[in-house]
Amino acid sequence: MATGQKIIQKSNRLNRNQTKDLSIQISLSGLSFCILNRDTNTIELLKYQAFEKKRNPIELLESLKKTISSYPELSQSFALVTVIYQNELSALVPKAYFDEEQMANYLKFNSKILASDFISYDEIAANESVNVYVPYMNISNFIFDTYGAFEYKHAATILIDTVLRKEAIDDGATVFVNLKPNYFELIAVKERQLLLCNSFEYFTNEDVLYYLMFALEQLRLSPESVKLKLTGQITKDAALFEMIYTYVRFVELHEPTYTFGFSDSAKPVQAHQSYIILNSF
Repeated sequence: MATGQKIIQKSNRLNRNQTKDLSIQISLSGLSFCILNRDTNTIELLKYQAFEKKRNPIELLESLKKTISSYPELSQSFALVTVIYQNELSALVPKAYFDEEQMANYLKFNSKILASDFISYDEIAANESVNVYVPYMNISNFIFDTYGAFEYKHAATILIDTVLRKEAIDDGATVFVNLKPNYFELIAVKERQLLLCNSFEYFTNEDVLYYLMFALEQLRLSPESVKLKLTGQITKDAALFEMIYTYVRFVELHEPTYTFGFSDSAKPVQAHQSYIILNSF
């Protein structure tokens, strides 16, 4: 588990279920929910809801409320609740140079932030860095009122920590691309060192290919030798996969392994599609 997670504390009137953990992944393009039963070491619920169009934070809150009320499983109490914010409002800073008083300055160079935005950060022990980001405070307040104390962190924190600590990657160059509708993260690693972590908004398959090839060019990684692993909302028969495979020689859908099992109702068709939330436990 990555260090630096923020915990919102609140006296909780609920009798917490001491065997189940809940993770909720929040983005403007969709929501994911996952429940892990620690007693049986089994994922009991895994749900993903994609939006037809990108929400704003106010609309996102209404969608979250509606979804939680629609599933009785989400209305129980939990031993631990974790909220994962997935957005482009983040910046990675070497821990040695991090200054909490300068967090707004780290973000303003590559993100549009408001003076009223609350800014938080996660420490990533795997490469001694700090991920500075903007969580959606209206979402945090709702989770606070609904479940009591909870932890939150940024999706990029989980991706970086997972790739550097858990994945069996060799010393060659490997690029991980995690795709959602209209948004993807790219992480590049070489000799087990992080070269790049960035996110991109896209509208066409050609956009994804352009950003990918441009990143490889800037990092001086050859499409003929780099290993590309795709996770998230993509399948092998998708047009985007075929397009990428035309330009990158070694590309595959990454099939992660987990230390827990899945109930029949929660078993994912393809485990790579829920890569972030399943690695949040």
